[in-house]
Amino acid sequence: MSENIVILGMGNLLLTDDGIGPHAAQALADRPPSGVCVADVGTDFLSALPFLDSAQRALIIDAVKGGGAPGTIYRLTESDVSPQEADSVSSHALSLLQARRILSPGSPKIEIAILGVEPAVLGYGMDLSPSVAAVLPRVLELIREIVTQWQEQEPPKKCA
Repeated sequence: MSENIVILGMGNLLLTDDGIGPHAAQALADRPPSGVCVADVGTDFLSALPFLDSAQRALIIDAVKGGGAPGTIYRLTESDVSPQEADSVSSHALSLLQARRILSPGSPKIEIAILGVEPAVLGYGMDLSPSVAAVLPRVLELIREIVTQWQEQEPPKKCA
């Protein structure tokens, strides 16, 4: 994979709003941003590690419990959430970050951002709740804005 930016949709499509990441990744699949790898990795964060190992920047889309109203959109960096609160905020994105630290300790440091959406419903169901479905177009817009910003910047230097 030669793309230096990856977008990873994380979450469970069978648990209503927990599927925001996969829904976003699937929506982007038809017209992905140029030079960007988009992947729906579901809840299998271990399968996402190779994407992170080959990228310079990664944008993870996931449901995030930040305490806001359902549909609130959060933009976080890896350093915004401590390991102690990781599971209560996002069970997927931050589990991925923790696994990367443990399983790939020699991997180059990359810039990671998390675009999260406050869930309304986490019960069984394949459709997003109305409040989360209503913000999906804005999430897709933000993804494209972030990618454009990253592409206009000089790529981060990898530390070996």
